[in-house]
Amino acid sequence: MSEFNSGDAAALGKVGVLFGGRSAERDVSIMSGTGVLAALRSKGIDAHPFDTGQRGITELAAEEFDRVFIALHGRFGEDGTLQGALEQLGIPYTGSGVMACAIAMDKIYTKMIWLMHGLPTPRYAALGADTDLAQAVAQLGLPLIVKPPHEGSSMGITKVRAAAEFKAAYDVAAGFDEVVLAEEFVTGRELTVAVLGRGANARALPIVEIVAPDGNYDYQNKYFTDDTKYVCPAALDEATSAEVARLAVEAYRAVDCEGWGRVDVLLRASDNKPFLIEVNTSPGMTGHSLVPMAARALGISYEDLCVEIVRSARLKMAQGQG
Repeated sequence: MSEFNSGDAAALGKVGVLFGGRSAERDVSIMSGTGVLAALRSKGIDAHPFDTGQRGITELAAEEFDRVFIALHGRFGEDGTLQGALEQLGIPYTGSGVMACAIAMDKIYTKMIWLMHGLPTPRYAALGADTDLAQAVAQLGLPLIVKPPHEGSSMGITKVRAAAEFKAAYDVAAGFDEVVLAEEFVTGRELTVAVLGRGANARALPIVEIVAPDGNYDYQNKYFTDDTKYVCPAALDEATSAEVARLAVEAYRAVDCEGWGRVDVLLRASDNKPFLIEVNTSPGMTGHSLVPMAARALGISYEDLCVEIVRSARLKMAQGQG
């Protein structure tokens, strides 16, 4: 990264850090936003907090921010709705544009895009209230994963080991979403790849392997315990590492992501084949978060990472996507 000085900080103008929001991930977003705010201020940037869960669009416009750092997770912050409002207000923002955020927020549509591009992702079924669950089990086999397609941070996810458990798992996920995603369970190593940049300039950071207690990388183990172990760079042979990084960047580009993001990958134990799980367009920036961890492996501090991201803020629709 290039040297950042007081003149660079002044050139960024008044920066809003958007956090909190109204999604199920509000608490995580508050942690992310608090960290980002402190990091930007430590670099001399005129940064100000703005909780979108407590303040509306009119107040956001009145703040006259020159740009904003989106530290929101989940609906009404990571799903394209806020991005559309910022486009209307003419406020440059970090991360992906309206369409990319909307697609990435929906794990089913993300899979459809990836499959159109020939990218590997576990087999799946979209479930509604009238779906024959037994047929889904027959199609996907057991065990399988049941999750709400519009939530993150492992909200509403259940591993189904027996057919008798399926209905309860469906009901949990249906509490978050009208449509539920059932996904083939891939036994293997859990990896994640942070990606920075846009288009041909998008680049993968070192791969992180997640080793959770009993393989259960749930909300508690993500954010509030030290029991989960992380290996960065992941202990992979050179060819596998290159293939996982390549797939992650292709997956990011296929959805038209930009700025920054994180692609989650499962590496099947039987043959080391990688499978794409999801792409996050506004990943966590907490003390346990994985993008800062990957950046540190390259010698990029949390503060410098925040600066790189906020410098990339722009209006996407006015200048064209891609």
